[in-house]
Amino acid sequence: MTKGKFLFITALVLVFGWSPCYCSEKPLANENLNGLYARSIEHILRLDASDIDIATAVLIISEQWNDNVYGKEYVAKLDQMAYEIRRRLKEKRLKANHKAIRVINNYLYDDIGLRSVKEATNPNDLFLHSVMDNKRGYCLSLSILYLALGERLGMPLYGVVVPGHFFVRYDDGKVRFNIEATSRGGTASDEHYITKFNVPEDDGNSIYMLNLNKRQTLGCFFNNLGNSYTEVGNKDSALLSLERAVEINPYLSESRTNLGNIYLDMGDVDDAIFQYRYALRINPKDAKTHHNLGNAYRKREWPDDAISQYKKAIRIDPNFIDAYRNLSSTYLQERMFSEAIFQLQRALKLEPGNAKCYKQMGDTYSYMDDCSQAIEQYERALVLKWDFAEVYLAIGVCYNKMGQIEKEIAAYKNALEINSELLPAISNLAAAYFRQEDYDSAIAQYKRFLRINGGDSVVYYYLASAYSNKEDYKKAIKAYRKAISLDSKMGGAHNGLAFAYYKLKEYELAFKHIKIAEELGFEVSGQLVEAIKDRLRWTM
Repeated sequence: MTKGKFLFITALVLVFGWSPCYCSEKPLANENLNGLYARSIEHILRLDASDIDIATAVLIISEQWNDNVYGKEYVAKLDQMAYEIRRRLKEKRLKANHKAIRVINNYLYDDIGLRSVKEATNPNDLFLHSVMDNKRGYCLSLSILYLALGERLGMPLYGVVVPGHFFVRYDDGKVRFNIEATSRGGTASDEHYITKFNVPEDDGNSIYMLNLNKRQTLGCFFNNLGNSYTEVGNKDSALLSLERAVEINPYLSESRTNLGNIYLDMGDVDDAIFQYRYALRINPKDAKTHHNLGNAYRKREWPDDAISQYKKAIRIDPNFIDAYRNLSSTYLQERMFSEAIFQLQRALKLEPGNAKCYKQMGDTYSYMDDCSQAIEQYERALVLKWDFAEVYLAIGVCYNKMGQIEKEIAAYKNALEINSELLPAISNLAAAYFRQEDYDSAIAQYKRFLRINGGDSVVYYYLASAYSNKEDYKKAIKAYRKAISLDSKMGGAHNGLAFAYYKLKEYELAFKHIKIAEELGFEVSGQLVEAIKDRLRWTM
């Protein structure tokens, strides 16, 4: 044995309690699986379910997630873990059957120190390599480790999925019990899972509570993988993962819902609606899917259908704050003001410290032009969340409606002290200065806006107008031309150019742009047109 190999194995023993594997050892139960030698996930998906090696499959995905992962190293570590468990079974004169579960649990949870995370908020906690490195994971990732070891030991272990959860089941045809990987390998009855996770009645349209084959377990992994890619902003990989999840497990409601979420985010509303409806045929008791379907109906501009879905979500989950808020928004959109306010009141009764609800209540009153009541609600939001920049912006809008320009300006400044890149606050502050005829301050704010978002033709137009009002026509022309380069059909910018060129005595250019403005339907000044024509005749 080389020194390097000796040191590697010694490290495994010291850190994880793994024993070295010698050539005389009897091979592990998975040694003849074709999936053990796969090199791509496409290869894995072409295999029969029985030929998949679950650890190899998910470690290939780990390699795609993290370039620093070398899957074969982790496969070797898993093999060492399996050999160590088998050694302990041999010492106790136990076979790899249901009696082995206690030995596996002692090894994983006592000796290695495997633990579950309280919330699956870190996308990295999904992956087998992360579980092995950090000795922590959540229901699916811990179950994958358990299943991978069971596969190597030749044990009849299966993944089982219920809405929002995943666990392991031992089932040799005679002995059958569930194994909760997040609870140190403890057992729980089927009834526990059915009740706790609100499993829909089995009508042949779902895979809940069934013994999953390895392909189906991998499909559940793709579902969570899609969510992980969504968390890190990789929409293309999220879409691919979720489409694979649905292809493998067409009757898993969560995969349908999550795919619908991706479609909705990408603007594919019809495809999103199809996935949400399909998901609800599988699990009609899923409040989040009803809610998301309501969001899709709102985007499709079907308010009555959206209202119906939000109400169904609330009936299933009376504490669903976002459902109340979106129901309120839909009522407001339909100018059903009392209903909109009532839904927010219901939400605030459930969660009195929700600053977003107070902000939305203020927005509702602002929309109704009851600015005094709106400001009162906004101030309540600020008591709960002092750094709520959007609330200061909304207060500024109210003061604009009330004609109190100094208070309006102060509100926008407060917003920008919290979030210096809040573009609506910058543009509104510039407009307020413009109305005060403080063109230098307006110009400074328009430039500030354009440093963040240089592709806004309207802001260039107003910047040009401020320069024009200052009689700095050269800078006005430059800004107008930039506005037109972004939006060639901006008649007001052509009209502004005509005026600026007229002031600089470039009458032919002035006439050219005044004609374009007219052709675009902008209402030009007849007096300006005649003045330009007079100057052109005089210069001929």
